[in-house]
Amino acid sequence: MKIWEQLLRDNAPDAWLLAGAIAVAVLFAIWAVRRLRLITCLARTTGTQAGDALAGALDATRLWLFLPLAVFAGASVLQIPVRLDRLLENLAMVGLVAQAAVWGNRWFTRWLDLRAEAARAVDPAATTTVSLLGFAARVVVWTLALLIALDQLGFNVTALVAGLGIGGIAVALALQNILGDLFASMAIVLDKPFQVGDFVIVGEHAGTVEKVGLKTTRVKSLSGEQLVFANAQLLNAQIRNYKKMQERRIAFAVGVTYETPLEKLRAIPDWLRAAVEAQPDTRFDRAHFKSYGDFSLDFEIVYYVLSADYAAYMNAQQAINLAIFDKFAREGVEFAYPTRTLYIRQDATAVR
Repeated sequence: MKIWEQLLRDNAPDAWLLAGAIAVAVLFAIWAVRRLRLITCLARTTGTQAGDALAGALDATRLWLFLPLAVFAGASVLQIPVRLDRLLENLAMVGLVAQAAVWGNRWFTRWLDLRAEAARAVDPAATTTVSLLGFAARVVVWTLALLIALDQLGFNVTALVAGLGIGGIAVALALQNILGDLFASMAIVLDKPFQVGDFVIVGEHAGTVEKVGLKTTRVKSLSGEQLVFANAQLLNAQIRNYKKMQERRIAFAVGVTYETPLEKLRAIPDWLRAAVEAQPDTRFDRAHFKSYGDFSLDFEIVYYVLSADYAAYMNAQQAINLAIFDKFAREGVEFAYPTRTLYIRQDATAVR
């Protein structure tokens, strides 16, 4: 009550009217600028992502955060105690810092969203990138705003930061597994060993990547269930990414019987080559009489399927197998299968 009585005693009614008029004028000016959106329209006319993001940030103007500033501006024409003047100044500064944090948060979020929309067509992992960078940006913006506000209110920010550093080390040790997965997710986003939609094999598991999260990556297996991998565990494993494959190398063997005539053995590599080259989207590499097996004469064929599609590979392999079977049947060449021949020899001296 003493402060209020002092304010009434030291300031004339016309001073109070002037102070109220200044406060209302400040709030009205800010409201008018926000209502007319002249700066917002000017920012959008740049046609750039940064300009659109700035326009979105200005739309986040909060009139109530400027109320302490309006009160401080009105109080500047009054005779008030130094401590009260200092308090109003600090509150005005805190309001401005909070509004700046709201603008910065909205700008980062909008800018990252625009970047993701432009990149999502060619990079399905853009959503994860936006979530990670947006989260980090919000943490940085609000942390800086909090430290500045505390500094304005007279707190020892240096000691606070030192204490937070020690506490941060303790928290990091306690949450090292979670933080490991978090940093692993950032490594996946930045290094891109795989993306959403890629077909990968991890150890004995295979499937299509559905989501790369902050802690886990989810893969839909060929049998239909969802596989969940910890990001740190995933990066430490050997990953085979078939989405990156431009072509598929195929090597397989064919065995014929030892009774096959020599002239047909010489012709078989040409037959195998013809069977491969007859298929579309394939490139023949080689066909050779490779070795003498236990029960067969072995030929090895190597060719490439010019597609990463597994169904295309299986269609080509099936057609090649049928062509080889048909050719061998017409030429009278038999496929070998596991056999054992037993020769019995009678000792003449044992028969009397």
